Amino acid sequence: MNSISPAFRLTTAKPAAVISDATFLYIPFSIHAVTQSPKTQKKPALRQRSSKPNKSISPSPVLTPYTAPSSSIPRKKILVPIGFGTEEMEAVIMIGILRRAGAEVTLASVEEQLEVEASGGTRLVADTFISSCSDEIFDLVALPGGMPGSARLRDCKILQDITSKHAENKRLYGAICAAPAVALLPWGLLKRKQTTCHPAFMDKLPTFWAVKSKVQVSGELTTSRGPGTCFHFAISLVEQLFGKSVAMDISDLMLLSADVDDPKKEEFNDVSWALDHTPQVLVPVANGSEEIEVVTVVDILRRAKVNVIVASVEKSLQILASTGTKIVADKMITAAAESTYDLIILPGGVSADERLHKSRILKKLLKEQESAGRFFGALCSSLAILQGYGLLKDRHAAAHPSVMSDVNNMVTGARVVIDGQLITSKGRATATDFALAIVSKLFGVARARSVAEGLVLEYPR
Repeated sequence: MNSISPAFRLTTAKPAAVISDATFLYIPFSIHAVTQSPKTQKKPALRQRSSKPNKSISPSPVLTPYTAPSSSIPRKKILVPIGFGTEEMEAVIMIGILRRAGAEVTLASVEEQLEVEASGGTRLVADTFISSCSDEIFDLVALPGGMPGSARLRDCKILQDITSKHAENKRLYGAICAAPAVALLPWGLLKRKQTTCHPAFMDKLPTFWAVKSKVQVSGELTTSRGPGTCFHFAISLVEQLFGKSVAMDISDLMLLSADVDDPKKEEFNDVSWALDHTPQVLVPVANGSEEIEVVTVVDILRRAKVNVIVASVEKSLQILASTGTKIVADKMITAAAESTYDLIILPGGVSADERLHKSRILKKLLKEQESAGRFFGALCSSLAILQGYGLLKDRHAAAHPSVMSDVNNMVTGARVVIDGQLITSKGRATATDFALAIVSKLFGVARARSVAEGLVLEYPR
Protein backbone atom coordinates (compact mmCIF):
# COMPACT_ATOMS: atom_id res chain seq x y z
CA MET A 1 0.00 0.00 0.00
CA ASN A 2 1.30 3.43 -0.85
CA SER A 3 2.10 5.63 2.09
CA ILE A 4 1.47 9.28 2.56
CA SER A 5 4.25 11.79 2.27
CA PRO A 6 6.81 11.90 5.09
CA ALA A 7 5.75 15.55 5.47
CA PHE A 8 2.62 14.28 7.19
CA ARG A 9 2.32 13.09 10.74
CA LEU A 10 -0.81 11.92 12.49
CA THR A 11 -1.87 13.54 15.72
CA THR A 12 -4.91 13.24 17.88
CA ALA A 13 -6.84 16.31 18.88
CA LYS A 14 -9.16 16.81 21.78
CA PRO A 15 -12.49 17.61 20.13
CA ALA A 16 -14.14 20.96 20.74
CA ALA A 17 -17.29 19.03 21.58
CA VAL A 18 -18.31 15.43 22.12
CA ILE A 19 -19.28 13.62 18.93
CA SER A 20 -21.55 10.77 19.80
CA ASP A 21 -24.79 8.87 19.53
CA ALA A 22 -26.35 6.40 21.89
CA THR A 23 -23.92 3.63 20.92
CA PHE A 24 -20.69 5.05 19.55
CA LEU A 25 -18.21 7.79 20.35
CA TYR A 26 -16.26 9.15 17.43
CA ILE A 27 -12.76 10.40 18.30
CA PRO A 28 -11.52 12.63 15.48
CA PHE A 29 -7.98 12.43 14.16
CA SER A 30 -6.23 15.18 12.24
CA ILE A 31 -3.38 15.14 9.73
CA HIS A 32 -1.27 18.20 10.44
CA ALA A 33 1.77 19.60 8.72
CA VAL A 34 5.05 19.51 10.52
CA THR A 35 5.66 23.09 9.48
CA GLN A 36 2.53 25.11 10.14
CA SER A 37 -1.24 25.21 10.62
CA PRO A 38 -3.75 27.43 8.82
CA LYS A 39 -4.53 30.72 10.46
CA THR A 40 -8.25 30.20 10.23
CA GLN A 41 -8.15 26.93 12.16
CA LYS A 42 -8.73 27.00 15.91
CA LYS A 43 -6.18 24.52 17.17
CA PRO A 44 -7.00 22.39 20.19
CA ALA A 45 -4.23 20.77 22.15
CA LEU A 46 -2.38 18.19 20.08
CA ARG A 47 -0.69 15.01 21.25
CA GLN A 48 1.99 13.46 19.05
CA ARG A 49 1.54 9.75 18.46
CA SER A 50 4.89 9.02 16.90
CA SER A 51 7.96 10.83 15.66
CA LYS A 52 8.32 8.36 12.79
CA PRO A 53 6.52 8.77 9.47
CA ASN A 54 3.33 6.73 9.35
CA LYS A 55 2.79 4.13 6.69
CA SER A 56 -0.94 4.63 6.41
CA ILE A 57 -3.46 7.37 5.94
CA SER A 58 -4.82 7.09 9.47
CA PRO A 59 -4.81 4.84 12.52
CA SER A 60 -7.11 1.86 12.84
CA PRO A 61 -10.86 2.60 13.01
CA VAL A 62 -11.72 4.99 15.81
CA LEU A 63 -15.34 4.07 16.43
CA THR A 64 -15.32 2.80 20.00
CA PRO A 65 -18.07 1.94 22.50
CA TYR A 66 -19.56 5.11 23.90
CA THR A 67 -18.93 5.93 27.54
CA ALA A 68 -21.18 8.50 29.19
CA PRO A 69 -19.45 11.71 30.27
CA SER A 70 -18.37 11.76 33.90
CA SER A 71 -20.15 15.07 34.42
CA SER A 72 -23.33 14.91 36.48
CA ILE A 73 -25.00 17.34 34.08
CA PRO A 74 -27.62 15.44 32.02
CA ARG A 75 -26.96 15.32 28.29
CA LYS A 76 -29.37 17.13 25.99
CA LYS A 77 -31.77 14.67 24.35
CA ILE A 78 -33.04 15.39 20.86
CA LEU A 79 -35.59 13.65 18.66
CA VAL A 80 -35.27 13.78 14.87
CA PRO A 81 -38.06 11.81 13.16
CA ILE A 82 -37.84 10.59 9.56
CA GLY A 83 -40.20 8.99 7.05
CA PHE A 84 -40.26 8.00 3.42
CA GLY A 85 -39.29 11.07 1.40
CA THR A 86 -37.61 12.99 4.23
CA GLU A 87 -35.03 15.46 2.90
CA GLU A 88 -31.78 13.65 3.65
CA MET A 89 -29.54 16.72 3.71
CA GLU A 90 -31.68 18.34 6.37
CA ALA A 91 -31.88 15.23 8.56
CA VAL A 92 -28.17 14.40 8.31
CA ILE A 93 -26.88 17.96 8.72
CA MET A 94 -29.01 18.41 11.86
CA ILE A 95 -27.88 15.10 13.32
CA GLY A 96 -24.21 15.66 12.53
CA ILE A 97 -24.08 19.16 14.01
CA LEU A 98 -26.14 18.40 17.12
CA ARG A 99 -24.12 15.28 17.92
CA ARG A 100 -20.90 17.22 17.48
CA ALA A 101 -22.22 19.69 20.04
CA GLY A 102 -22.59 16.86 22.56
CA ALA A 103 -26.30 16.07 22.21
CA GLU A 104 -27.80 12.61 22.39
CA VAL A 105 -29.75 12.50 19.12
CA THR A 106 -32.34 9.81 18.46
CA LEU A 107 -33.19 9.25 14.80
CA ALA A 108 -36.67 7.71 14.86
CA SER A 109 -38.59 6.13 11.99
CA VAL A 110 -42.32 6.83 11.64
CA GLU A 111 -42.53 3.92 9.20
CA GLU A 112 -42.93 0.19 9.85
CA GLN A 113 -39.23 -0.41 9.22
CA LEU A 114 -36.05 1.28 10.38
CA GLU A 115 -34.57 1.67 6.90
CA VAL A 116 -36.05 4.72 5.20
CA GLU A 117 -35.48 5.89 1.64
CA ALA A 118 -35.15 9.66 1.67
CA SER A 119 -36.32 12.10 -0.99
CA GLY A 120 -33.12 11.93 -3.05
CA GLY A 121 -32.82 8.15 -2.86
CA THR A 122 -30.34 7.95 0.03
CA ARG A 123 -31.23 5.11 2.39
CA LEU A 124 -30.91 5.94 6.09
CA VAL A 125 -31.35 3.50 8.98
CA ALA A 126 -33.07 4.97 12.03
CA ASP A 127 -31.92 4.23 15.57
CA THR A 128 -35.38 3.22 16.71
CA PHE A 129 -39.12 3.42 15.97
CA ILE A 130 -41.12 6.48 16.94
CA SER A 131 -43.33 4.29 19.16
CA SER A 132 -40.39 3.69 21.49
CA CYS A 133 -40.05 7.46 22.03
CA SER A 134 -43.55 8.17 23.29
CA ASP A 135 -42.58 8.07 26.97
CA GLU A 136 -39.29 9.91 26.54
CA ILE A 137 -38.74 13.53 27.51
CA PHE A 138 -36.66 15.46 24.98
CA ASP A 139 -34.99 18.84 25.14
CA LEU A 140 -35.70 19.39 21.44
CA VAL A 141 -37.90 17.87 18.76
CA ALA A 142 -36.66 18.84 15.28
CA LEU A 143 -38.50 17.92 12.09
CA PRO A 144 -36.64 17.71 8.77
CA GLY A 145 -38.61 18.60 5.65
CA GLY A 146 -38.89 17.08 2.22
CA MET A 147 -41.90 15.67 0.40
CA PRO A 148 -43.61 13.35 0.94
CA GLY A 149 -41.51 13.09 4.10
CA SER A 150 -43.21 16.03 5.82
CA ALA A 151 -46.62 14.54 5.11
CA ARG A 152 -45.48 11.17 6.51
CA LEU A 153 -44.47 12.96 9.72
CA ARG A 154 -47.77 14.88 9.81
CA ASP A 155 -49.79 11.68 9.53
CA CYS A 156 -47.96 9.95 12.40
CA LYS A 157 -50.28 10.26 15.42
CA ILE A 158 -47.56 9.21 17.86
CA LEU A 159 -45.23 11.94 16.60
CA GLN A 160 -48.04 14.50 16.73
CA ASP A 161 -48.76 13.61 20.35
CA ILE A 162 -45.07 13.74 21.31
CA THR A 163 -44.53 17.10 19.64
CA SER A 164 -47.74 18.67 20.91
CA LYS A 165 -47.08 17.63 24.51
CA HIS A 166 -43.49 18.80 24.11
CA ALA A 167 -44.62 22.25 22.92
CA GLU A 168 -47.22 22.52 25.68
CA ASN A 169 -44.41 22.08 28.20
CA LYS A 170 -42.51 24.98 26.62
CA ARG A 171 -39.63 22.87 25.37
CA LEU A 172 -37.76 23.69 22.18
CA TYR A 173 -39.13 22.42 18.88
CA GLY A 174 -38.30 23.19 15.28
CA ALA A 175 -38.96 22.36 11.67
CA ILE A 176 -37.42 23.15 8.30
CA CYS A 177 -38.40 23.29 4.64
CA ALA A 178 -41.93 21.92 4.06
CA ALA A 179 -42.36 20.62 7.63
CA PRO A 180 -43.51 23.90 9.28
CA ALA A 181 -46.42 24.29 6.85
CA VAL A 182 -47.19 20.63 6.21
CA ALA A 183 -46.79 19.19 9.73
CA LEU A 184 -46.68 21.85 12.45
CA LEU A 185 -49.45 24.03 11.00
CA PRO A 186 -52.19 21.34 10.97
CA TRP A 187 -51.06 20.25 14.44
CA GLY A 188 -51.82 23.77 15.66
CA LEU A 189 -48.24 24.44 16.75
CA LEU A 190 -47.68 27.68 14.81
CA LYS A 191 -50.28 29.82 16.59
CA ARG A 192 -49.03 33.35 17.17
CA LYS A 193 -45.55 32.32 16.04
CA GLN A 194 -43.52 34.05 13.36
CA THR A 195 -42.62 31.25 10.96
CA THR A 196 -40.63 30.63 7.82
CA CYS A 197 -40.49 27.64 5.51
CA HIS A 198 -39.59 26.62 1.95
CA PRO A 199 -40.77 29.24 -0.60
CA ALA A 200 -43.02 26.65 -2.26
CA PHE A 201 -45.07 26.38 0.95
CA MET A 202 -45.08 29.99 2.15
CA ASP A 203 -48.62 30.56 0.87
CA LYS A 204 -49.89 27.95 3.34
CA LEU A 205 -48.67 29.94 6.35
CA PRO A 206 -50.87 32.61 7.98
CA THR A 207 -49.89 35.79 6.12
CA PHE A 208 -49.44 37.95 9.22
CA TRP A 209 -47.00 35.51 10.83
CA ALA A 210 -45.07 34.41 7.73
CA VAL A 211 -41.50 35.74 7.38
CA LYS A 212 -38.77 35.09 4.82
CA SER A 213 -35.84 34.75 7.22
CA LYS A 214 -33.23 32.03 6.71
CA VAL A 215 -33.81 31.07 10.32
CA GLN A 216 -36.68 32.34 12.48
CA VAL A 217 -36.74 31.92 16.25
CA SER A 218 -40.10 32.62 17.88
CA GLY A 219 -40.14 31.59 21.52
CA GLU A 220 -39.65 27.83 21.74
CA LEU A 221 -40.15 27.43 17.95
CA THR A 222 -37.34 27.62 15.38
CA THR A 223 -38.04 27.31 11.65
CA SER A 224 -35.94 27.51 8.51
CA ARG A 225 -36.27 27.42 4.72
CA GLY A 226 -34.50 24.43 3.21
CA PRO A 227 -31.31 22.40 2.68
CA GLY A 228 -29.37 25.55 1.83
CA THR A 229 -30.17 27.08 5.23
CA CYS A 230 -29.89 23.90 7.31
CA PHE A 231 -26.39 24.57 8.65
CA HIS A 232 -27.58 27.89 10.09
CA PHE A 233 -30.76 26.25 11.38
CA ALA A 234 -28.80 23.57 13.23
CA ILE A 235 -26.28 26.06 14.61
CA SER A 236 -29.17 28.16 15.94
CA LEU A 237 -30.50 25.07 17.73
CA VAL A 238 -27.04 24.42 19.18
CA GLU A 239 -26.87 27.99 20.50
CA GLN A 240 -30.27 27.68 22.15
CA LEU A 241 -29.35 24.36 23.75
CA PHE A 242 -25.70 24.86 24.66
CA GLY A 243 -24.95 28.58 24.40
CA LYS A 244 -23.22 30.92 22.01
CA SER A 245 -19.67 29.73 22.73
CA VAL A 246 -20.41 26.14 21.77
CA ALA A 247 -22.29 27.32 18.68
CA MET A 248 -19.26 29.34 17.57
CA ASP A 249 -16.95 26.36 18.12
CA ILE A 250 -19.21 24.12 16.03
CA SER A 251 -19.41 26.78 13.31
CA ASP A 252 -15.62 26.76 13.12
CA LEU A 253 -15.57 22.95 13.04
CA MET A 254 -18.10 22.92 10.21
CA LEU A 255 -16.15 25.59 8.29
CA LEU A 256 -19.13 27.94 8.46
CA SER A 257 -17.34 30.90 9.95
CA ALA A 258 -13.97 30.54 8.18
CA ASP A 259 -13.11 32.03 4.83
CA VAL A 260 -16.49 33.75 4.43
CA ASP A 261 -14.96 36.18 1.95
CA ASP A 262 -13.23 33.51 -0.13
CA PRO A 263 -14.56 32.87 -3.63
CA LYS A 264 -16.79 29.82 -3.95
CA LYS A 265 -14.43 28.33 -6.52
CA GLU A 266 -11.19 28.89 -8.36
CA GLU A 267 -10.28 27.13 -11.59
CA PHE A 268 -7.00 26.29 -13.29
CA ASN A 269 -6.29 24.57 -16.62
CA ASP A 270 -9.92 24.84 -17.70
CA VAL A 271 -11.22 21.86 -19.65
CA SER A 272 -14.75 21.02 -20.74
CA TRP A 273 -16.69 18.51 -18.64
CA ALA A 274 -19.66 18.43 -21.02
CA LEU A 275 -20.90 14.93 -21.85
CA ASP A 276 -23.22 13.51 -24.48
CA HIS A 277 -24.89 11.17 -21.99
CA THR A 278 -26.23 11.15 -18.44
CA PRO A 279 -23.21 11.60 -16.15
CA GLN A 280 -22.26 8.51 -14.16
CA VAL A 281 -20.75 9.25 -10.75
CA LEU A 282 -19.28 6.91 -8.13
CA VAL A 283 -19.12 7.86 -4.43
CA PRO A 284 -17.22 5.20 -2.44
CA VAL A 285 -17.93 5.10 1.32
CA ALA A 286 -16.59 3.34 4.39
CA ASN A 287 -17.20 3.23 8.12
CA GLY A 288 -16.32 6.69 9.38
CA SER A 289 -17.13 8.55 6.15
CA GLU A 290 -18.29 12.10 6.77
CA GLU A 291 -22.06 11.73 6.33
CA ILE A 292 -22.73 15.42 5.70
CA GLU A 293 -20.37 15.34 2.72
CA VAL A 294 -21.68 12.04 1.37
CA VAL A 295 -25.35 12.97 1.60
CA THR A 296 -24.93 16.57 0.39
CA VAL A 297 -23.00 15.59 -2.73
CA VAL A 298 -25.29 12.68 -3.58
CA ASP A 299 -28.49 14.65 -2.99
CA ILE A 300 -27.44 17.68 -5.04
CA LEU A 301 -26.10 15.65 -7.96
CA ARG A 302 -29.27 13.57 -8.09
CA ARG A 303 -31.34 16.75 -8.09
CA ALA A 304 -29.36 17.73 -11.21
CA LYS A 305 -30.31 14.37 -12.83
CA VAL A 306 -26.91 12.73 -12.42
CA ASN A 307 -26.80 8.96 -11.97
CA VAL A 308 -24.97 8.51 -8.65
CA ILE A 309 -23.86 5.17 -7.22
CA VAL A 310 -22.84 5.00 -3.57
CA ALA A 311 -20.53 2.02 -3.13
CA SER A 312 -19.37 0.43 0.13
CA VAL A 313 -15.79 -0.79 0.53
CA GLU A 314 -16.84 -2.63 3.70
CA LYS A 315 -18.18 -6.19 4.00
CA SER A 316 -21.78 -4.96 4.02
CA LEU A 317 -23.83 -2.30 2.27
CA GLN A 318 -24.57 -0.52 5.53
CA ILE A 319 -21.86 1.78 6.85
CA LEU A 320 -21.63 3.66 10.13
CA ALA A 321 -20.67 7.22 9.29
CA SER A 322 -18.55 9.61 11.33
CA THR A 323 -21.17 10.75 13.86
CA GLY A 324 -23.13 7.52 14.02
CA THR A 325 -25.56 7.93 11.10
CA LYS A 326 -26.22 4.63 9.36
CA ILE A 327 -26.25 4.85 5.55
CA VAL A 328 -27.03 1.99 3.17
CA ALA A 329 -24.94 2.03 -0.01
CA ASP A 330 -26.38 1.18 -3.41
CA LYS A 331 -23.73 -1.42 -4.25
CA MET A 332 -20.61 -3.10 -2.98
CA ILE A 333 -17.42 -1.72 -4.52
CA THR A 334 -16.82 -5.05 -6.30
CA ALA A 335 -20.13 -4.74 -8.16
CA ALA A 336 -19.70 -1.02 -8.77
CA ALA A 337 -16.28 -1.62 -10.35
CA GLU A 338 -17.93 -3.44 -13.26
CA SER A 339 -19.03 -0.06 -14.66
CA THR A 340 -17.15 2.98 -15.94
CA TYR A 341 -17.72 6.37 -14.31
CA ASP A 342 -17.34 9.89 -15.61
CA LEU A 343 -16.49 11.11 -12.12
CA ILE A 344 -15.33 9.45 -8.89
CA ILE A 345 -15.73 11.49 -5.68
CA LEU A 346 -14.03 10.67 -2.38
CA PRO A 347 -15.86 12.05 0.67
CA GLY A 348 -13.84 12.93 3.76
CA GLY A 349 -13.74 11.46 7.23
CA VAL A 350 -10.25 10.70 8.49
CA SER A 351 -11.19 7.36 10.04
CA ALA A 352 -12.63 6.34 6.65
CA ASP A 353 -9.56 7.43 4.67
CA GLU A 354 -7.54 4.44 5.86
CA ARG A 355 -10.31 2.06 4.83
CA LEU A 356 -10.79 3.65 1.41
CA HIS A 357 -7.03 3.77 0.87
CA LYS A 358 -6.75 0.04 1.55
CA SER A 359 -9.27 -0.84 -1.16
CA ARG A 360 -7.31 -2.25 -4.09
CA ILE A 361 -10.39 -2.01 -6.26
CA LEU A 362 -10.80 1.69 -5.54
CA LYS A 363 -7.12 2.32 -6.16
CA LYS A 364 -7.38 0.59 -9.53
CA LEU A 365 -10.49 2.60 -10.45
CA LEU A 366 -8.85 5.90 -9.57
CA LYS A 367 -5.63 5.09 -11.42
CA GLU A 368 -7.65 4.15 -14.52
CA GLN A 369 -9.78 7.28 -14.10
CA GLU A 370 -6.71 9.49 -14.18
CA SER A 371 -4.97 7.72 -17.06
CA ALA A 372 -8.15 7.78 -19.18
CA GLY A 373 -8.58 11.53 -18.69
CA ARG A 374 -11.83 11.12 -16.78
CA PHE A 375 -12.76 13.22 -13.76
CA PHE A 376 -12.15 12.62 -10.06
CA GLY A 377 -12.40 14.63 -6.86
CA ALA A 378 -11.94 14.70 -3.10
CA LEU A 379 -13.38 16.53 -0.11
CA CYS A 380 -11.88 17.33 3.25
CA SER A 381 -9.22 14.86 4.47
CA SER A 382 -9.58 12.44 1.54
CA LEU A 383 -7.09 14.55 -0.41
CA ALA A 384 -4.50 12.42 1.39
CA ILE A 385 -5.76 9.36 -0.51
CA LEU A 386 -5.17 10.99 -3.87
CA GLN A 387 -1.79 12.18 -2.64
CA GLY A 388 -0.90 8.63 -1.60
CA TYR A 389 -1.84 7.35 -5.04
CA GLY A 390 0.28 9.99 -6.75
CA LEU A 391 -2.69 11.67 -8.42
CA LEU A 392 -1.98 15.25 -7.32
CA LYS A 393 1.26 15.84 -9.18
CA ASP A 394 1.44 19.45 -10.47
CA ARG A 395 -2.26 19.97 -9.71
CA HIS A 396 -3.85 22.75 -7.68
CA ALA A 397 -6.06 21.49 -4.85
CA ALA A 398 -8.04 22.45 -1.74
CA ALA A 399 -8.54 20.46 1.44
CA HIS A 400 -9.73 20.74 5.02
CA PRO A 401 -7.66 23.33 6.94
CA SER A 402 -6.32 20.55 9.19
CA VAL A 403 -4.76 18.79 6.20
CA MET A 404 -1.46 20.19 5.04
CA SER A 405 0.38 18.23 2.35
CA ASP A 406 3.55 18.77 0.36
CA VAL A 407 1.46 19.68 -2.69
CA ASN A 408 3.19 22.70 -4.16
CA ASN A 409 -0.02 24.15 -5.56
CA MET A 410 -2.28 23.96 -2.51
CA VAL A 411 -4.90 26.74 -2.75
CA THR A 412 -6.02 28.06 0.62
CA GLY A 413 -8.19 30.96 -0.55
CA ALA A 414 -11.11 29.15 -2.24
CA ARG A 415 -13.82 26.79 -1.08
CA VAL A 416 -13.61 24.69 -4.25
CA VAL A 417 -10.64 24.27 -6.58
CA ILE A 418 -10.88 22.79 -10.09
CA ASP A 419 -7.74 21.88 -12.02
CA GLY A 420 -8.46 20.15 -15.30
CA GLN A 421 -10.03 16.80 -14.46
CA LEU A 422 -9.60 17.22 -10.67
CA ILE A 423 -12.03 18.94 -8.28
CA THR A 424 -11.38 19.36 -4.54
CA SER A 425 -12.95 21.17 -1.60
CA LYS A 426 -12.46 21.87 2.10
CA GLY A 427 -15.43 19.78 3.25
CA ARG A 428 -18.62 19.84 5.37
CA ALA A 429 -20.10 23.32 4.91
CA THR A 430 -18.34 23.66 1.53
CA ALA A 431 -19.76 20.38 0.24
CA THR A 432 -22.72 22.26 -1.21
CA ASP A 433 -20.40 24.57 -3.17
CA PHE A 434 -18.45 21.51 -4.30
CA ALA A 435 -21.52 19.69 -5.61
CA LEU A 436 -22.91 22.79 -7.34
CA ALA A 437 -19.52 23.39 -8.99
CA ILE A 438 -19.74 19.87 -10.42
CA VAL A 439 -23.26 20.54 -11.70
CA SER A 440 -22.05 23.75 -13.33
CA LYS A 441 -19.14 21.97 -15.03
CA LEU A 442 -21.33 19.13 -16.30
CA PHE A 443 -24.45 21.05 -17.32
CA GLY A 444 -23.72 24.77 -17.18
CA VAL A 445 -24.47 27.63 -14.79
CA ALA A 446 -28.23 27.65 -15.48
CA ARG A 447 -28.68 24.09 -14.20
CA ALA A 448 -26.57 24.83 -11.12
CA ARG A 449 -28.62 27.95 -10.37
CA SER A 450 -31.87 26.02 -10.75
CA VAL A 451 -30.70 23.36 -8.29
CA ALA A 452 -29.52 26.06 -5.86
CA GLU A 453 -32.95 27.71 -5.95
CA GLY A 454 -34.55 24.41 -4.92
CA LEU A 455 -32.15 24.27 -2.00
CA VAL A 456 -33.06 27.87 -1.06
CA LEU A 457 -29.46 28.87 -1.59
CA GLU A 458 -28.15 32.02 -3.25
CA TYR A 459 -26.08 31.21 -6.33
CA PRO A 460 -23.60 33.81 -7.62
CA ARG A 461 -24.58 35.57 -10.80
